[in-house]
Amino acid sequence: MLSFPARLLLLSRDESWSHALADDLDRLGLRTLCAAQSEAACVALGDLAIEAVLVDEGLADENDLVERLRAAAAPRRIAVIMMRRDDRHLVPDGWDMVFTRDAHPQQILLSVEHLVRGCVCEEEYATRCASFAADMPDLDAQMASQPPLSLLSVGQPDPEFLAMSHALRSQGVDVVAALTSYGAFDYLHDRNFDAVLLWGGQQPAEALAIAGGMRRNTRLFHTPVLLRLNRLVEIDAGDAYLRGVNDIANPSATVAEIADRLTRLARGYRRRTTIRKTLDAMRHRPEMDTGTGLFGRELFAAHLARLTEACRQRQRALSLCVLRIADTPEIARARAKGMLERAVPQIGSMVARLVRSEDSAGRLSNEVFAIALPATTLAQARNVGERISAVISCTAFDSGQGKPPFVVEFTIGAAELQPGETAAAALMRAAQNAGDTAKEAV
Repeated sequence: MLSFPARLLLLSRDESWSHALADDLDRLGLRTLCAAQSEAACVALGDLAIEAVLVDEGLADENDLVERLRAAAAPRRIAVIMMRRDDRHLVPDGWDMVFTRDAHPQQILLSVEHLVRGCVCEEEYATRCASFAADMPDLDAQMASQPPLSLLSVGQPDPEFLAMSHALRSQGVDVVAALTSYGAFDYLHDRNFDAVLLWGGQQPAEALAIAGGMRRNTRLFHTPVLLRLNRLVEIDAGDAYLRGVNDIANPSATVAEIADRLTRLARGYRRRTTIRKTLDAMRHRPEMDTGTGLFGRELFAAHLARLTEACRQRQRALSLCVLRIADTPEIARARAKGMLERAVPQIGSMVARLVRSEDSAGRLSNEVFAIALPATTLAQARNVGERISAVISCTAFDSGQGKPPFVVEFTIGAAELQPGETAAAALMRAAQNAGDTAKEAV
């Protein structure tokens, strides 16, 4: 019996390699489990809450392996990644990402996290379709109707540039080139790109600065970035990933391999963006709370019950966060003058915009909001509540009659769904925790 929840399954007959990689990933906080046969991997996927599978190329040729792995985990969606020993042949469709064995553990960790959140988004899309009981646009049809993938290449002209552009265009990717960081951010400001390729040049410092700048921009935060190292240079790969690079191609990587990785990054980002836009658009449906885009009380309760059952079937965690407007003297005065009630729609709208697309935020009463967070632990849910509270507490609301504006603070409660617990009981625990927090603050 495992003493920790494994999230990533390593499938390989080369136990020395898989165990060494598992040790590196475990040290980064990504818990792993190893299997040498696909049959054992399928059993583990059915019994445990595995979120992604890393498959050694030696086993990747098995018939319908990707489909069998996905079916074993169903109804939970999983990410399936191939680890190649070389790039002598093309990789078939169906794999979410492809790396070579020299991939950095931090690189694998970031890729897994992005891919898993995409899986959670797709699961939430299916759950909301059931909650709204209405015809929703088919995701595959939406993807097919969109324009070609668009990629921004940033850096000074390189001998490989034309070959890279040709390889990408042969896969249906539109490539735009920017020679400087200034030109790059002009393009990024005016257009939407599905991925960015940064040429490292003699020194990758400027490329890393561009990646860091993108991560400080809310619109560009999730855009995938691949850094192409043109020559052997000293670079802290772990630091590069922390600064915003999603993938690093070392000098030995071929044009075909890099083009394949870029295309998969762009395609995955396009799909996740499409899902998130569709989920965000649901806030404007007539069933939602008018003016805030939040779930109303009854709709939230119905969706939460359905989400609870879905998370149990998918073996996903589910946490709830309750935000209650703190009963401060300032709020008491605003409430007495009716100004708080006027501010609540704006507060609710801010809550709706500050949650992730795959999370469901509801308005339980005039001063209490709740958020259902699938695939989220208790500590993560509390962090979400504190982040939302911190943003809203920086906003000044009108007090009327020339009075100084007032600010809103929240008491925060969180609870993680326990085995056998109902959604209502977990929500009550979160609300009780918010009440206890308010009492402690007095």
